[in-house]
Amino acid sequence: MPVYHQYLSLKVQSSFPQTAIFVVKIPVFCPSLRKNNNLKPHLITKESYFYTNYTVSNAHILPMHTFSEENYLKTIYNLHMQELSKITPTAISEALGNNPASVVDMIKKLTEKKLLEYQKAKGVKLTETGMNVAISIVRKHRLWESFLVEKLGYGWDEVHDIAEQLEHVHHPNLADKLDKFLGHPQYDPHGDPIPKANGDSAESYKTILAEIAEGTSCRVVAVKDTSAPFLQYLGKLSIAIGTAITLAEKIPFDGSMIIRIGNNTQYTTVSRVFAENLLVQE
Repeated sequence: MPVYHQYLSLKVQSSFPQTAIFVVKIPVFCPSLRKNNNLKPHLITKESYFYTNYTVSNAHILPMHTFSEENYLKTIYNLHMQELSKITPTAISEALGNNPASVVDMIKKLTEKKLLEYQKAKGVKLTETGMNVAISIVRKHRLWESFLVEKLGYGWDEVHDIAEQLEHVHHPNLADKLDKFLGHPQYDPHGDPIPKANGDSAESYKTILAEIAEGTSCRVVAVKDTSAPFLQYLGKLSIAIGTAITLAEKIPFDGSMIIRIGNNTQYTTVSRVFAENLLVQE
């Protein structure tokens, strides 16, 4: 019988070893494909898959990652992009706000799935497969944020939580089409680089306002804190991506700073925490 390389991809629910969603790739023409008079869908087993009026034996089953797993991979990718010397369970716990014990459990689970490598001395590292999954999630998240701001008129303080949901939508070519529709943006509304399909991305901004010298003029290029309260505070100060800032004085006592925003003739005092979360370029 001739061999065909066309596949039908179906998302189905499984009951082994626990309830989960799987993608099943079924050859359209396959020796094991046979008619089945029972038209009702059935749960997949490891040996066979029943769907409408066909039975396919030994289907190729590809497990999908849970939302939680994808969020962990995305967080580890973001920590990796910060060029930390070592990504520890503690760093992941702090980034996610999760219990350290649950972080350790997830690291073990993702390691078993070959998505992570973990050694206590070297920390957590994404495998090639894990990196590809993480890049895909990050890419979709940042593209969706761009879409929501540019095309739907959302504020940059509103889009993060919405994108957190949309990033888990899996469909072939969706990210590529969204990227093309938006004109291939390099950065999202918060100044984070948007990875391309091959993993390449524009430069990540790393200089924070707290690091520049007194008397220096710079412009805002990104934010480290994408929480709504911080972004809304920036809005009240009329600070956005591209806003010019001049650092007039650093106050040694508490690390606060006196800055001039844009063409404003008045000066504003901001905290060190503020200055550590604003990325700038001279």
